[in-house]
Amino acid sequence: MTTYLEANKQRFLDELLELLRIPSVSADSAFSSDVRRAAEYVRDKLIDAGLDNAQLYETPGHPVVYAEKLVDPARPTVLVYGHYDVQPADPYELWQSPPFEPTIRNERIYARGACDDKGQFYMHVKAIETMLATDGLPCNVKVMIEGEEEVGSDHLGTFVAEHRDMLKADVILISDTSIISNETPSLETGLRGLSYVEVEVTGPNRDLHSGVYGGGVQNPINALAAMIASLHDNQGRITIPGFYDNVVDLNQDERDELAKAPFSLDEYKQDLAINDVAGETGYSTNERTSIRPTLDVNGIWGGYTGEGAKTVLPSKAFAKISMRLVPNQTPDKITDLFTKHFTAIAPAGVTVQVRPHHGGLPYVTPTDSVEFEAASKAFEDAWGKKPIPTRGGGSIPIVALFEQELGIKSILMGFGLDSDALHSPNESYGLFNFFKGIETIPYFYKNYAALKS
Repeated sequence: MTTYLEANKQRFLDELLELLRIPSVSADSAFSSDVRRAAEYVRDKLIDAGLDNAQLYETPGHPVVYAEKLVDPARPTVLVYGHYDVQPADPYELWQSPPFEPTIRNERIYARGACDDKGQFYMHVKAIETMLATDGLPCNVKVMIEGEEEVGSDHLGTFVAEHRDMLKADVILISDTSIISNETPSLETGLRGLSYVEVEVTGPNRDLHSGVYGGGVQNPINALAAMIASLHDNQGRITIPGFYDNVVDLNQDERDELAKAPFSLDEYKQDLAINDVAGETGYSTNERTSIRPTLDVNGIWGGYTGEGAKTVLPSKAFAKISMRLVPNQTPDKITDLFTKHFTAIAPAGVTVQVRPHHGGLPYVTPTDSVEFEAASKAFEDAWGKKPIPTRGGGSIPIVALFEQELGIKSILMGFGLDSDALHSPNESYGLFNFFKGIETIPYFYKNYAALKS
């Protein structure tokens, strides 16, 4: 198997680079044809890898790519999930090289989607090819790659519900998460949920001259800024009534276990070029970014933002706000709580609209299952050391839905790094991580088949 990987490394990389050249931005309709082109490319590569029944399944949005290789009904079945869509690349001027012209610098691939999630799901395609070309596939495998993860997977739930029999499996394997470092592998045991909203604050019926009207009417930007500032208290806690009602707090033993993950606060600050961290009082940085709920403004705009000056008092102001959720919080309830509170705190002179975008439930995977054991042993086989269990701060909304619709657990077997700049300019993925993932994944299949026999 190692010989096959070594002999085909350049081809595997070239194929990934070709996929990264396709600007499959699901959030922008201007890229719709490119999103489909990416789906078709993935389908073709699944066929080339040796899988059967590879095809596109249409949805009201972007298509789902599916393929399978069923080697023996007596063997366990692994369902691989990933997504071929990517985040918008804006602002383009902050990229050192064009986001859809993948460039290799310092043993890293720089491109939008390099890690999230093209580089990571493509490891599975190449790992399956490697197994089929060498020692054989020890498990049945089904591959489902969607094109709407970055916009909330709105249509995947319906697709899964309508294709339960086709997707029937024993475990779902996902590589859309990270490890602690290339020296310290880890396995994520949970994900935060998500509630994502856009708010609109409206004042006068038109933009006004700030000299003539300033001081006489409510400025929507000033109002919005004050409303947002009030959403946290001086302890870093979110002030929305009822926000923490269902939060599951970890006990001290669980917190101690998470604290075993290597972490340098100085290196963290240095990497981000900040002089201090911030967040909820009473929790470490790792805890704040994994086991605690959060509320953050992702974008804010209104009025005149062009070159030079325009003395305008704007009619409207806008913001996009995301709330990361932890076990027992639900996006519907949190969105409702936010909407009621944000509307209630609006000052006289403005009106407020809250428009929900998308959301997802938090997820925790058990660490005492044969599936987790197979993944942990796979890292140990490939890396020579046991991975540390961690909690992830991000969200993959479909994971909880998989369990609801298919009744099976997911294993979060990612190979990215927090420094890969996901969703940011200059996203990258290490060549080491890409190839190490292809090496590690077959060990999961081998271990899982043995443990399930």
